[in-house]
Amino acid sequence: MLICIGEILADMIGEEKNGITTYERKAGGAPFNVACALKKFGADVKFVGSVGDDLIGKFLIKYAADFGMDTEYIHRCEDRNTTLAFVELNEEGERSFCFYRKNTADYCMPAVSDELIKSADIVSVGSLMLADDTCVEYALDIIRRAHSFGKTVAFDVNYRTDIFRDKESAVRTYKKILAAADIVKFSEDEVETFTEEYVDSLSNKLVLITLGKDGSEWRYEGKRGKVPTITVKPVDTTGAGDAFFAGALSILNNNVGKPLTEEILNESLRFGNIAGALNTTGRGAIDHLPDLDTIKTYLNI
Repeated sequence: MLICIGEILADMIGEEKNGITTYERKAGGAPFNVACALKKFGADVKFVGSVGDDLIGKFLIKYAADFGMDTEYIHRCEDRNTTLAFVELNEEGERSFCFYRKNTADYCMPAVSDELIKSADIVSVGSLMLADDTCVEYALDIIRRAHSFGKTVAFDVNYRTDIFRDKESAVRTYKKILAAADIVKFSEDEVETFTEEYVDSLSNKLVLITLGKDGSEWRYEGKRGKVPTITVKPVDTTGAGDAFFAGALSILNNNVGKPLTEEILNESLRFGNIAGALNTTGRGAIDHLPDLDTIKTYLNI
């Protein structure tokens, strides 16, 4: 079983027609995206996060329930609004973000019990909350407890420039979590942000790097492997990295307790690549996730 902990929010995806920009509301938030993708891929998964006591929060809780997610661990903050992310797309479907999250619900994370952590094999921690010092300690406490129970901790960098005061403070904060996690994911751009030298220094961890149309790469114990992806025509790349991460984690979760062989690592990235690519063929981070049978069809090509 997997637990995803972090932000749940509404992605407001913009589109301009005839000089007028309209925004379509979609469920989002990287850890919630990962949890929904894991559910779609057949994994046993729980999501822990917070929404506001407002119409967006009610929409998200209903969305999670309709998706088949257990909503028990989605906390409703009575005195806060739900976080929003405004997203604009270019002609290639690539995104630009603007977050509305001053004193919003994702700063108010619910407690995670020892019993819940003990029930998991992999605990995946989100990054948006790292802009708040209290939430950094919250994340580190969860990681410490997960390790004390012998659990694997996963972390997706998912760096957003408008969340932190500056790159230097963000990198310092992220490195606290990166030092503690067991599985870490970077985009190609994030490797440049943190430097190749630093990423190579994480040789005692499983490092996953997304490379866009070129697929992805794993690095582990001084070895590395690059896995190609399929070719698609992207409409919206929102959530592509989350679908990839969920795909890779689903395979790794199926192999918990086994040595991480090159065969397992290549399989996890191939699954993740297909999931991430197919997820870009429609708008939104979750609504166009492929199901397990569709991914298996591409795996057998």
